[in-house]
Amino acid sequence: MVAIYTRQSIEKKDSLSIQGQIDLCARQLTEEYKVYRDSGYSGKNTRRPAFQRLLQDIEKGLITKVYVYRLDRFSRSIMDFGQVWEFLRANRVEFVSVTEQFDTSAPMGRAMLQIIMVFAQLERETTAERVKDNYYQRAALGSWPGGPAPYGFSIGRTPDGNGHAVPALRKNEFAPTVERIFLRYAQEDVSLGLLARELTAEHSPPPRRDVWDNVTLSRLLRSPLYVMADEDIYLYFQGKGLRFSNDVRDFDGSHAGMVIGKRSRSANKYNDLEEQHFSLANHSGFISSELWLHCQWKLDHNRQLSRANQGKHSWLTGLMKCAACGYSVKVNRDGERFYLICSRRSNQSACGQSIQVDLRALEHGIEQELCRLLEDCPPETAEKPPDGARAEQLAKIERKIQRLIHALSEGSDVTIRYINRQIERLEQEKNQLIDAGAAGRQAVSPGSEQIRFCELTMPQKKLVAARFIERVELAGEQATVKWRV
Repeated sequence: MVAIYTRQSIEKKDSLSIQGQIDLCARQLTEEYKVYRDSGYSGKNTRRPAFQRLLQDIEKGLITKVYVYRLDRFSRSIMDFGQVWEFLRANRVEFVSVTEQFDTSAPMGRAMLQIIMVFAQLERETTAERVKDNYYQRAALGSWPGGPAPYGFSIGRTPDGNGHAVPALRKNEFAPTVERIFLRYAQEDVSLGLLARELTAEHSPPPRRDVWDNVTLSRLLRSPLYVMADEDIYLYFQGKGLRFSNDVRDFDGSHAGMVIGKRSRSANKYNDLEEQHFSLANHSGFISSELWLHCQWKLDHNRQLSRANQGKHSWLTGLMKCAACGYSVKVNRDGERFYLICSRRSNQSACGQSIQVDLRALEHGIEQELCRLLEDCPPETAEKPPDGARAEQLAKIERKIQRLIHALSEGSDVTIRYINRQIERLEQEKNQLIDAGAAGRQAVSPGSEQIRFCELTMPQKKLVAARFIERVELAGEQATVKWRV
């Protein structure tokens, strides 16, 4: 039996319909034939249902000849067609292209087939390269590169400065839902699953799905299309290893951003970003960088984070330094155990210091000494516990310093100089806060209780420790505390 294979990926005015393909092939046939049709499938691979049925029938010996309207209806890949052609030859099945007027039963037909396949592949690759170049160029200039509008946006037009209107995103009626998603997820004890159930119960329409789920929410929260990109956003993606289309000075906290690039299916979609590009968009963001980054940290750790004004693992964070190089010491967690490591060693592999100090034992020893110092303070000079606003400011500065230190390992000469200046500025702000706390000490009336360090909150402990301790130098199993008193 003769087979007619037809394929059409999408309906176009300048594209011959499947029925038209069948009619052209049938004109050359006098015997009985069977039609295999794939509607809505691309020819770039062989994962097409009718095509697979055709191969199965050929293997069963039911087909002796295959007719197609054009070669590209059968396959657009040289490698795929080469494999299929060998399969056809092994089963003694001839192949005929009606439009190109050749069949594989003759040597000339086989030669023509090879030549046509080469040019078909070249045309496809050239078109794909042209589309990709245009896509990247649009993104680099801040225009929406193409595709459906993200949730919370509609696609509009905006002047590009040269008298042309280019595609741009504009907030639509779902933008308030996006804002609420970020604010709700940033709250303590709110998980992706809980938030998805809440949105579904409220009948808030999700993007291109029937209900909200974890994947949809995670993609939305990860997208920089909503954030007001400032220097902190630059440093966050700098630490991820992205390439930038814009200078750090362009991150003014107004425009949103776009991450562009092809990702490997086997790579981590949100952490393996070394081949990606970040470009500032020509539309404005509406989620603050602080809120957006808080959500990223929560997603990165896959757990519920504590309040923003509390420490992550220790109230000594920011005070612990490597005795060998002076860089900050990070706290890494493995289950219930905590490990201390020099940030220069972990980020740049440039320090050989190994730290085996037990974090909890270190905290316990320093806490005992702090309690003794606080008890020795006369009542009239005892310091009030730090207020929440000041503690939150200090915690925010420390987080920024940690991000800057992390970004050092990925920076160029220009950005490293910029990062170092920012670290110096933040250290000055931190010292000013500590000095302001010292200057704000108030007398305690007779009979008032002394400050009990063990009863303070994490941010209060951090601020009190910074008042009494200049730094804690760590080397091997040794810890040296440099006190301010």
